Amino acid sequence: MKYYSASDIDRTLDFSALIEALRNGFRKEYTIPPRMHLDYDNPVDANQNTMLMMPAVSCGKVAGVKIVNVALKNSDRKLPSIQGIYYLLNATTGEPLAIFDAKSLTNWRTAAASALAADFLALKQASSLLMIGTGALAPFLIDAHSSIRPIKNLLIYGRTKEKAMALADQKRDQFEQVTVVEDLSEAIPLADIISCATFSTTPLISGNLLHPGQHIDLVGAFKPTSRESDDEVMRRSNIYVDTLEMAPKEAGDILIPLNFGVISLADVRGDLFNLCQKEVSGRTREDEITVFKSVGHALEDLVTAELIYKITG
Repeated sequence: MKYYSASDIDRTLDFSALIEALRNGFRKEYTIPPRMHLDYDNPVDANQNTMLMMPAVSCGKVAGVKIVNVALKNSDRKLPSIQGIYYLLNATTGEPLAIFDAKSLTNWRTAAASALAADFLALKQASSLLMIGTGALAPFLIDAHSSIRPIKNLLIYGRTKEKAMALADQKRDQFEQVTVVEDLSEAIPLADIISCATFSTTPLISGNLLHPGQHIDLVGAFKPTSRESDDEVMRRSNIYVDTLEMAPKEAGDILIPLNFGVISLADVRGDLFNLCQKEVSGRTREDEITVFKSVGHALEDLVTAELIYKITG
């Protein structure tokens, strides 16, 4: 049985191949049971951790399950907030095939799913990207979005200026202009694509600041009580999610405005299955504001693991 470390995964994957693998994956048949979502008390720092278990089966070929733990206080310990493993097996024989570093696999598949959505929803000529958040996922989201759109101007906003500067230095050679911003009210109107990946529990993006043509990529705030966008973002936007089955139940960005009657389920126009299978249209006008809310889907993990396994033989 093979083991793929984070560095193995990074050496193997590129976003062009992974985005296309996901596009094909969302067109196929998979068995995806509901994921197990367990919040439990962390007795050391009086905070709740979250354990997620996400199984998936591809018909007669491969199956897998991801087990990850989210410990928000790990940043204080200089440890990753998300840790875990992905287990890939032969779906016919049950033979174990490989174990993957789940954090790296998750970073790649999450960013690729956001870029896949943006390929349907963002302006074709989008050239400016605002990255809100400076955690482990941020550089992956930057690379993924710039792989499908001609991004020239990168803006970065972080909770601490030092982390934002470090990310800017890491990405400076990839773009014509890289700017660290300290005021979101000034930065939000400047971006064609806004990608947000934080653990914020309160909105960071105000809908009053948006203008026609923008695309909003909401990746963080994975709990029903957390959100990165306010009600006005949802009122003004055409809304899409990665999965209609889970996003309205688990994502605070969708669930909270649903519960308060700001939007209805009919306002959520479709998911990645609908988009990839051409059952719904993505962006049809240049003046639309579009939103994609990601909660993560086990299909994405399985497709990514299977692609790595195939590439490496």
